[in-house]
Amino acid sequence: MEKFRSAEVSDAKILLDLTQRAYRPIRELGITFDTAYADLDFVKKNIKDNLCFILESEEGEVLGTISLRMPWGDHPGPFGVPHIWWFAVDPLVGGSGVGSKLLKWCEESVVRDLLKSPAVSLGTADNHPWLVQMYEQRGYRILSRRDSGKGYGIVSMKKELL
Repeated sequence: MEKFRSAEVSDAKILLDLTQRAYRPIRELGITFDTAYADLDFVKKNIKDNLCFILESEEGEVLGTISLRMPWGDHPGPFGVPHIWWFAVDPLVGGSGVGSKLLKWCEESVVRDLLKSPAVSLGTADNHPWLVQMYEQRGYRILSRRDSGKGYGIVSMKKELL
């Protein structure tokens, strides 16, 4: 049975490796998200400063990670609700439903049920070939667009949960 849990600083090296592999296509598209270029200190900061979760296999292998920035934190999302900002799935299990399972768990079990938030937000690059459409299919609505100043736009999306 797969298991969801909070990340600990001791997980940082594993999460760095997973993130570097998962975000390789993002880097190849020229998208310069901070997570795509994370180093070990940045991963540790994410674990300490945000709600960072891991989905593990029955064998204890890390399959994916997702993090939430809080509206009251140092780097809130744009809409005053928890903001998904670090979402990575091991490319070796991509396409198997792991990402959908992790996202749904975060939206429902953490944001809706634990935090009692009526919505969640996220942002992605407008030039990614499939992410915007995937999030729209999962119920996210585009509420704003802005220029990143780096050659692509940022789409800010929100999903109502209650």
